[in-house]
Amino acid sequence: MTDSDKRPLAVFDLDNTLADTGHRQRFLERRPRDWDAFFAAAPEDPPLPEGIALVLASAEECEIVYLTGRPERCRRDTLAWLAAQGLPEGRVHMRRNDDRRPARRTKLEILKRLGRTREIRVLVDDDELVCADAEQAGFAVVRARWTAPSTELKVAQEREGRT
Repeated sequence: MTDSDKRPLAVFDLDNTLADTGHRQRFLERRPRDWDAFFAAAPEDPPLPEGIALVLASAEECEIVYLTGRPERCRRDTLAWLAAQGLPEGRVHMRRNDDRRPARRTKLEILKRLGRTREIRVLVDDDELVCADAEQAGFAVVRARWTAPSTELKVAQEREGRT
């Protein structure tokens, strides 16, 4: 086991935790929702200073892991965005392209799997349902409340299993 394998994990969500999705919310307000356009616009997300600062501070003691509801098809753009923000490299867990389960189920499943072999110091996420379920399962949580909540994104995360 290397030293990095012994470090606790700090797990970060992306959308509305590290990346400001406000400029692409309009694609979710349409009927039908334009998911392709929503995700295609992700590389233009401005970084959220509070989230970025928390990742950088956490990286001093923890290995960083990114846990997002974004579909796997967004991996290349997501990795490029993380690098462009100067964020630490880390494993990026994404939703399978065909997975439409609620974010709280998919994310908790991954957290539990990670927690079997490593200490999870903290989960940082903006989704209240994800945070509540993670706390109930015994994980320490920081709620990312530094962006305005989006009703459309919340519906997408919970009911449509899209992000």
